[in-house]
Amino acid sequence: MKEITILSGKGGAGKTSVAAALASLAENSVFCDCDVDAADLHLILTPEIREEHKFDSGSLAVINSELCTNCGLCEENCRFDAIHPNQNDLPEVNPFQCEGCRLCERICPAGAITTVENTNNRWFVSDTRFGPMVHARMGAGEENSGRLVTEIRRKAKEIALNQNAATIISDGPPGIGCPVIASLTGTDLVLMVIEPSVSGLHDAQRMYELVQSFRLPVFAVINKFDINREITQRTENFLAKNKIPLLGKIPFETDLVESMIQAKTITEFAPNNSVSKELETIWQKIVASAKPERNKKEIQI
Repeated sequence: MKEITILSGKGGAGKTSVAAALASLAENSVFCDCDVDAADLHLILTPEIREEHKFDSGSLAVINSELCTNCGLCEENCRFDAIHPNQNDLPEVNPFQCEGCRLCERICPAGAITTVENTNNRWFVSDTRFGPMVHARMGAGEENSGRLVTEIRRKAKEIALNQNAATIISDGPPGIGCPVIASLTGTDLVLMVIEPSVSGLHDAQRMYELVQSFRLPVFAVINKFDINREITQRTENFLAKNKIPLLGKIPFETDLVESMIQAKTITEFAPNNSVSKELETIWQKIVASAKPERNKKEIQI
């Protein structure tokens, strides 16, 4: 079993569209949406949820207005500036600023403050038309997204082992922060989806630096390569300089937009167009690259 993690460095590069298309081409695979802060793979794979689990992303202070004496100690001592008077001039906790440190609970002379588990997050095990999928939903501004990525990847691997799956396809988050690091740890192969723009190339370079620190095999595709051929060439030069195999160049196609509107992968919506054909070739190269080392000399990238 091999885990393939698809990353882009920046949002909007087409990472999820590529991940969904590869999911439609993969046989006996498990899918994992590691972009827990802004998950969107479910919009194309339309999963049917069969398990739902709470995820504790930290603690949150709650003030009981009936017990509160309005002494002001909590507001005065909150270093995160999370407590302010409400419309009734009583202290109230802003959940987006509270760090759950419990200082206010400890110093409240009236015992009006308690700390509760923040469960404004869920993760799911679902069925899709292509196979099992593990994904999550976090509330806006919630914390510990890296820990949630680790949790859903653990579950995806468990499912993959139980069904003897050939691959896990993980749609990673954008950027190079904690959720991305949690997506990379222990994966087998990284596929970078690069957009031919100044920011797309810049962020791909940052992503490659991060992937290098994990000493992972990395491959690349250039998405919408024909919208800016000058930067596409610069991207190819960057890949060649760093000996990163370029598996394919995906053209811009309005069919891809229409397929997303229809909640379908491009390979389902228009199986014979140029994008679908290129993605099929890319997938075959990924499959070949995941074979044992003795076969890799035969792979023509």
